[in-house]
Amino acid sequence: MSDDKAARRAVTVFPVLVLVAGVAGLVTPGTFDGWTGSVPYLLGIVMFCMGLTMTPVDFRGVAKRPWAVAIGLVAHYVIMPGLGWAIAHLLGLPPQLAAGLILVGCAPSGTASNVVTFLARGDVALSVSVATVSTLVAPLVTPPLTLLLAGAYLPVDAGSMITDILKTVLLPVLGGLVVRLVAGKLVDRVLGLMPWLSSVAVAAIVCAVVAGSAGAIKSAAVTVLIAVVLHNGLGLALGYGAGKISGLGRPASRAMAFEVGMQNSGLAASLATAHFSPLAALPAAVFSVWHNISGALVAAWMSHRSRREEPAPPVAGPAPRTAVTEEA
Repeated sequence: MSDDKAARRAVTVFPVLVLVAGVAGLVTPGTFDGWTGSVPYLLGIVMFCMGLTMTPVDFRGVAKRPWAVAIGLVAHYVIMPGLGWAIAHLLGLPPQLAAGLILVGCAPSGTASNVVTFLARGDVALSVSVATVSTLVAPLVTPPLTLLLAGAYLPVDAGSMITDILKTVLLPVLGGLVVRLVAGKLVDRVLGLMPWLSSVAVAAIVCAVVAGSAGAIKSAAVTVLIAVVLHNGLGLALGYGAGKISGLGRPASRAMAFEVGMQNSGLAASLATAHFSPLAALPAAVFSVWHNISGALVAAWMSHRSRREEPAPPVAGPAPRTAVTEEA
C-alpha cells in the first residue's frame, strides 16, 4: 500500500473508531465502570508509540529551521489557548466545560496533524518538527497556561499537572525514542501495528470519558459541539494565517494550520479527568473525533487546489509517520 493510501486510511478509520467508542460509552456507561483510572496508562501507550516513530532526523529538522519551528510553537500555544478562553467566555460555558475546553487549547499538537499535512501537500518536515517540540515542552507550558486561563473557572494544581504530564507524556515518548535507537530494526518490523494500537488506546480513552459523564452529555452535547467546531475551525484558519503573515510560503502555512488547529486531545482528556472531572473531559472527547474529520476534509480541499493550480507539485518533506494517528 502506498504512503498516500495508508495515510488516507488512517484519517478515515480513526475518527470512525473513536465515534463508535463514544457511542458505546454513552449508550452503556455501566459497562465501562472503573475505566477512568486507566486513562493515564492508555495515554502513556499512545505517547510511547509516538516515541517509537521518532528518529534523529526529526530533531535535525528543528535545527535546520529553528525560526519556522519557533513560529509554529508560539502560534500553537498562543492561538489555541486564547481561542479556548474566548469561546468559553462567549458561549457562557459552565465552569467544568469551560475549563475542559481551555485545557484542550493548552495541549500540544496532535500527531495526526502530520498525516493530514501530508494529504494536504503541506510541509511535512515542518509539521513533524513543530509537533515534536510542542510535545516535549508541554510539561513546562501546558500547566501554567491552564492555570492562567482556566483558574478563574476551577482550581488548577499546576505542580501536580506538571508531574502528570511528565509521567504520561514525556517519559513514554523518551522511552519509545530510546527503544527505537537501541532496537531500530526490530521496531521497524512492528511499526505497521502502531496506528492500530494507538487508535484503540485513544478510542478507549474517549469511551471512558463519555461513560463517566453520560448523564450530563445529553444536555450539554450541542453546546460542546458548537464550541469544539469553533475552536478547531478558527485554529486551522488562524494557524494558516500565521504562516502566511510570517512569509513561510504555502506548504509551510498548510503545516501551520494543522499544527495549530489539531490538538493532543487524549492528553487533554486525561488531565481533565484527573484534575477536574469526567464532564470537563467531554470537550476533549468531542475534539478527538471532530478534529480528525475536519482535518481530513480541509486537507482534501487543499490537495485539490494544489492539483488544479499547480500540476504535479512536489510534496514538501518526507512521507508522514503513520504509526500514530491520534490526536489524539
